[in-house]
Amino acid sequence: MTKINDVISVRDFNVDTIEKILNHANKMHEALNAKKPLENAKGRLMATLFFEPSTRTRYSFETAIKRLGGDTWGFSSTEGTSVKKGESFIDTIRMADQYVDIIVVRHPREGAARLAAKVAEVPVINGGDGGNQHPTQTLLDLFTIKHYKNDISKQHVALIGDLKHGRTTRSLFYALSMYGAEITLVSPPGLQMSPELVEEVKEQFDVTPNMATELDPNQIDDPDVFYVIRIQVERFADPLEAKRLEAAYRITPELLSRFSKNLIVMHPLPRVNEIDPAVDALPQAVYFKQAGFGVPVRMALIDLLLNKK
Repeated sequence: MTKINDVISVRDFNVDTIEKILNHANKMHEALNAKKPLENAKGRLMATLFFEPSTRTRYSFETAIKRLGGDTWGFSSTEGTSVKKGESFIDTIRMADQYVDIIVVRHPREGAARLAAKVAEVPVINGGDGGNQHPTQTLLDLFTIKHYKNDISKQHVALIGDLKHGRTTRSLFYALSMYGAEITLVSPPGLQMSPELVEEVKEQFDVTPNMATELDPNQIDDPDVFYVIRIQVERFADPLEAKRLEAAYRITPELLSRFSKNLIVMHPLPRVNEIDPAVDALPQAVYFKQAGFGVPVRMALIDLLLNKK
C-alpha cells in the first residue's frame, strides 16, 4: 500500500489504497467487537480544530483516538479561542502543529484542509471543508457498503435527494465511479448532480450514471443501496413546491415494499423528514450502524498516519 501522509480528498487515493484502508478498518471493527484493548496511539495526541459545528464527525474522531490509547484536545467552535481575537487560520494550524501528533480540521471554507496540510508538519485529516470534500465520510460510506454487500464494484447504488448541493453525495459518486459500480442519480429537476462531475467520471472511469426523477422501480432498476440526503426546502421560492418534493422523495415502509428486501438504506445523518421514522425498525435501515462505522474507519486512518503503515 502506498503510504499516506494526509487525508484531504478521496481523489488523492486509488481503489487499491481505499481497499487497504477499508480492510484495516475491518480489523479495527473486529477488535472493537472483541473488546480488545489497543495501544496503537498510546502517548499520542490529536487536535480537533472544528471551525464550524459538528456532532458525529468530531465525537467519532475523539472516540477513535481514545480507543487507540491516545488522547485529544481542541475546539468545537471558535468561541473562546484566539481566532476570535483575529488569529489567522494558518497561525492556528502552526500553533497546533507544535503541540500534537495529528490534526483533524473542519472549516467552512473550501480548500482549508489542503492549506493546513501544506502548513503543518504532522499529518492532517480533513473533517469537512465547506461544500468541497468530506473524505472520512466517504470512506465510512464505502465501508458500510462493503460490510453489508461485500463487493462494492458489483453494487447498484441510487444517490437520492439534493445532489446539486450535497457534499457527501458528490464525494461518494466519485468514489463509486472509481470502483465501476452502477449508479443511479435520483433528484428533482434543478437539483441534479453537477454536469461537470458527471462528465468527469465518464471520461476518467468510463462510468455513465443512470438518471431518474422519481423514486419508482420503473426508473431505478433493482438497486442494492439507497443513499439518501434531504431536499433542501429552504432553497425553494415556492414553499408548496418544496413540500411536494420533500414528500415525493421521502423514504417510507410503503415505498421500500416496492423494492427488493435486500436493499439497504443509508444516510449520512442528521436526517430531517427524508426518512420516515417507521423505517428505523426495518432490516433495510443501516444508517445508525453506518454512523457507528465512523469510529473503526477513523481509527484505521489515525493508525495508518501515525504509524506510517
